[in-house]
Amino acid sequence: MKLMIILTFITSFTISLVYPQVSERKLISINNKNMAYSTFGLEGRKTGEPIVVFESGLGSSGGSNGSLFPFIQNNFAGIVYDRNGIGESELDSTIRSDADVIKRLHDLLTTLKISPPYLLVGHSIGGPFIRLFASKYPEEIAGLFFIDPTDFMLTKEEDDEVKSKTGSRTGYQELLSINLQNILKDPTISRGFRHELKRELDESTPNFFKNYTSLQPLPDIPVTVMIAYNKHIEQYETKMNEELQLGINLIPWWKALDYLRIEHYAEMIKNNRNSKLILLPRYSHGIHQQDPKLVAEALIATYKSCLRSY
Repeated sequence: MKLMIILTFITSFTISLVYPQVSERKLISINNKNMAYSTFGLEGRKTGEPIVVFESGLGSSGGSNGSLFPFIQNNFAGIVYDRNGIGESELDSTIRSDADVIKRLHDLLTTLKISPPYLLVGHSIGGPFIRLFASKYPEEIAGLFFIDPTDFMLTKEEDDEVKSKTGSRTGYQELLSINLQNILKDPTISRGFRHELKRELDESTPNFFKNYTSLQPLPDIPVTVMIAYNKHIEQYETKMNEELQLGINLIPWWKALDYLRIEHYAEMIKNNRNSKLILLPRYSHGIHQQDPKLVAEALIATYKSCLRSY
């Protein structure tokens, strides 16, 4: 994802769940902390049918997926939730790693008696989260659906090669750290968001996504990956590059990183039947906000593949 625009997409993903047939926000206590969630279609779910579980991007509440609901809520059952410290869910300082995030989501589903199989949907950094979930609970997963996911598979050697080939001083991995630290300097952000930022900073330093290096292989489940690439270089990206003296040759730098991310996710799903990689040139990071119908149709198709495969 273009981390230089992280504040932009965080502030745009605060949509309330106001669509008909989506339940009102409810709270449930998990580990003595209230967690907010909403569901749709549970009453019509049949035994053995997948339920779609949404995992949002950094700092985003479950409401960030609201643009999809008018197109999907009559097609399957689903649940959206707020991670602890985000939206209406209480901060829990014991959640210190992405593995803790995944465990808490599993606890939520178990406590609500929402049984597997699960079709997990992850946007941005939610992409690594759902991949980690599939590694921890492979027998419970019917499928995975990635919306412009963060490239947690980028190696230091690849990052260094991009810098060398593009004549840039700063790599993607370093830029992630810089952006997270810059946001942490903002005194107006909430304690919950601050905790999430510190957790992700710890996950990616000194080694990039250090707890994702030994994931279990994906089971042969349907997987869809939607990747936006060749995005516009925005004015504020150029400004940040100049003000922080990052020395990034932006156009070729992003082009090289786009190719690597596409290559990594293609490699990830190469043994998964009924799977696809959807490339979307000139789309924004928030694909589901820009074109919710397109994303919804792809998600419905993935759900149908899960029904046939699970």
